[in-house]
Amino acid sequence: MSKADVIVGIQWGDEGKGKIVDKLAQEYDMVCRSQGGHNAGHTIWVDGKRYALHLIPSGILNPKAINIIGNGVVLNPDSIIKEMEQFDNLEGRIFISDKAHLNLPYHSLIDMARERLKGDAAIGTTGKGIGPAYADKINRVGHRADELLDPKTLSKNILNYFAQNKVIFEALEVEVPNEAELLEQLEYYNQKLGKFIANTTNMVWEAIEDGKKILLEGAQGTMLDIDHGTYPYVTSSATVSAGACTGLGISPKDIGVVTGIVKAYTTRVGNGPFPTEDFTEAGETMADVGKEVGTTTGRGRRCGWFDAVAVRYASRLNGCDQLSLMKLDVLDGFETIKICVAYEVDGKVIDYVPSNMENIKPIYEDIAGWDSVVGCREFDQLPQTAKQYIQRIEELTKTKVGIISTSPEREDTIIR
Repeated sequence: MSKADVIVGIQWGDEGKGKIVDKLAQEYDMVCRSQGGHNAGHTIWVDGKRYALHLIPSGILNPKAINIIGNGVVLNPDSIIKEMEQFDNLEGRIFISDKAHLNLPYHSLIDMARERLKGDAAIGTTGKGIGPAYADKINRVGHRADELLDPKTLSKNILNYFAQNKVIFEALEVEVPNEAELLEQLEYYNQKLGKFIANTTNMVWEAIEDGKKILLEGAQGTMLDIDHGTYPYVTSSATVSAGACTGLGISPKDIGVVTGIVKAYTTRVGNGPFPTEDFTEAGETMADVGKEVGTTTGRGRRCGWFDAVAVRYASRLNGCDQLSLMKLDVLDGFETIKICVAYEVDGKVIDYVPSNMENIKPIYEDIAGWDSVVGCREFDQLPQTAKQYIQRIEELTKTKVGIISTSPEREDTIIR
């Protein structure tokens, strides 16, 4: 028997999970994705080549690893087919849960229509149909991957769904699919994906029983969790480590080491509270040097200083054994680096994350900067002030920083 280790985002997503999963995946037999959809983006750099993944687990770059897309994922067939075209000989290397819900083209149309109608109150979704796909799942009117194996029946069921919700679709100005075109599309999906659809729950159980090394990765970050994030400016799934259990069909007893991924600063895409957002030249520098553009949307990310209060909260929620501190090199050259140690709310200082994160004033502590950490692969190689910054993060978050990334390259990583 073995345990499944978990990689989980600790901020608002985009923390650099892809690089760490890719780095660690070289040592694992199976890499599993447990939730989210193609609204997530993992950017991985290997030997100067950039890979942008959305649904395929980052373990795909390890030719020996089996990659699982779990039942908790909402699967967009067009997106996964396009991603798969980047790689050769995927048969036997990637499997899609037969219970994963489908995110079909009309889900995206619904998503964009609702955002348009909300106007200034829009959440700022990616428009990829993630919310509507999960809503159909919870409403028990969704369609699962195994239904792709029978395109004719699935086509009829989708058209019935449109007929039953005619008033809603008319209000959203979403057109009913053409019957012939819909069937042709579903048959194409079946042709491309049918052989990859499997009972992945049993596959993961067997791997655990056989003592295989298993790595679980989620999408987005803890502060976007449907229950524990900055609601309603959140995603539509459980992004915390516990979500890996329901998203793959394993028990809490199957979980091993939990590694929380954080940037050395903080970013957020879309609308919603962001206490440490920096609107000065410092924030612009982080965005420029860190190339902070969404992998999926192409939108610029909002940038700010490290929020130790939010990270401590997220680390506790996830049961993190360690943190992986990403993009430390982006802070190279700053004379002074700020770190949020508490919040001020209505004149009161608090050291915890309130249920409503609007109108929070961050309380900062200044830490001396450093020249450069690029290329450092041992902790002792880091400048003394960079070490002090990391140690202060450990103190404030009550979590060890076990991994440190000093450049986008796979090998520029410190393992402590």
